[in-house]
Amino acid sequence: MNDTSWSARADIAQHSIDHWFGADGIQFLANSHPHDRGNTEVFNYWWLAHVIDARVDAWLRTGDPAWTDRAIAARDNIVERNGGQLFNDYFDDMLWFALALERVHRATGQQRFLDEAIAIWDHVIAEGWNDTLGESLAWRKQQLYYKNTPANGPLVILGVRLSRLDDSRDYLGYARRAFDWLTATLVGADGFVEDGVNREEDGRVDTQWRFTYNQGLYVGAAVELHAATGDRAYLDRAVQTAMTAVRELSDGTVFPDEGDGGDEGLFKGVFYRYLGELLAALTDDEQYVDEKAALEDFLRAGTDALWANGLVDGHLRPGNDWSKPPVEWIPYSTLLSAVFAVEQRARLEARDAGADAAASASAPGATASVGVVG
Repeated sequence: MNDTSWSARADIAQHSIDHWFGADGIQFLANSHPHDRGNTEVFNYWWLAHVIDARVDAWLRTGDPAWTDRAIAARDNIVERNGGQLFNDYFDDMLWFALALERVHRATGQQRFLDEAIAIWDHVIAEGWNDTLGESLAWRKQQLYYKNTPANGPLVILGVRLSRLDDSRDYLGYARRAFDWLTATLVGADGFVEDGVNREEDGRVDTQWRFTYNQGLYVGAAVELHAATGDRAYLDRAVQTAMTAVRELSDGTVFPDEGDGGDEGLFKGVFYRYLGELLAALTDDEQYVDEKAALEDFLRAGTDALWANGLVDGHLRPGNDWSKPPVEWIPYSTLLSAVFAVEQRARLEARDAGADAAASASAPGATASVGVVG
């Protein structure tokens, strides 16, 4: 049977990672397809952290423990290829790994993954948190004066999530200070989020890099803080930034190619991940009905275009611009963005199905029934 549900399509997307990029031995995943461009042995620590997140998404959708096994395999490969260590020189990379580890902990209940996430948190705060241009996190150990959204955004998200597990430590305090710094330093009046400041020790903001990645991180950080504090000002900021990102960076349907480097391939995936968190937060919200509808329409339109243009021999293999046919060469970071978007579309489809079922059950004359949606 040809299952056209978005959950079935998400399965195809997940399996496409292994189909196109599977590799034997220590490499775990080939960096590109075809596998003959550039240095195929480069260790992309932060891409692999997102592979973990993708596999946890699949587990949340299906309940199949095979997906958590794959998440743990990706975790093991990161540590193995990193010389047995959790840490590297980039605070944003480490925080992505920690975020993924915390989710694996929630999926499996295994304490060791939470211990690793906390160890990364402690290392990042000890090595990178400083008061240059205001209390906030540096980007990397070699540039402690350079502050940016890619480092402070995931710090906020991780801080809030760790605070739910242990309120005896100041996780939430760090998260709020980092968010306040981001808002004051890198977020414009329209909610657009700039990349970083002081890269050349001149106090200048880098306005030339207009990336979906930064918008998604700020949205995710604001949604987490709203959930933790109940302060609607955070939700207001999340909605404003999401709407601005779609207006400023998309063509109304998809985000065009943001660059031909491998890292850029992952940027829109970060936006779609945290767009999904925002839409979940807006499920019963009465203030942002129109904005929620517009953002849902954008998610549907983009994933429709992705699916219409990105299939190759029954597997998903898009380029960075989902409105165009597949391109000759892609890194697996590009496919990860597509996987995240399809997973969020499946999540939206399941939420819509649940709402329809609830409406039917409450309709006049409806009879009670017991069943499982999906």
